[in-house]
Amino acid sequence: MKKLILTITVAVLTSGVSTFALENNYNKNLNQIVVVVNSDEFKEITLKELPGAVVDSILEDFSAAIVTKAYVNEKSQYKIKFMIDDETKSFVYADKEGNWLDKEDVKKENESDYIL
Repeated sequence: MKKLILTITVAVLTSGVSTFALENNYNKNLNQIVVVVNSDEFKEITLKELPGAVVDSILEDFSAAIVTKAYVNEKSQYKIKFMIDDETKSFVYADKEGNWLDKEDVKKENESDYIL
């Protein structure tokens, strides 16, 4: 009888610890997922989808660069990843008219849309 009670006690305590660990791990992952979703507002597009004005600005100001990826957000602001000399990688930001934007300006404009 003592063994039965001891076995039941161990089983109950062990399942409680497992449930707590699982719930705690789930909450941590949930917070991480929310951060990842909210942190990236740009969606990848093909290079053919870049507006002509943006392409012209790239050719004029970064003629030695090779554009590797392009992204766009809801406000038609473009994030362009390029490479120079097979080593130097960089991002630039532009609006749909081909005007260059500072990274801080892009953030400020996007942050005003998401008031919680």
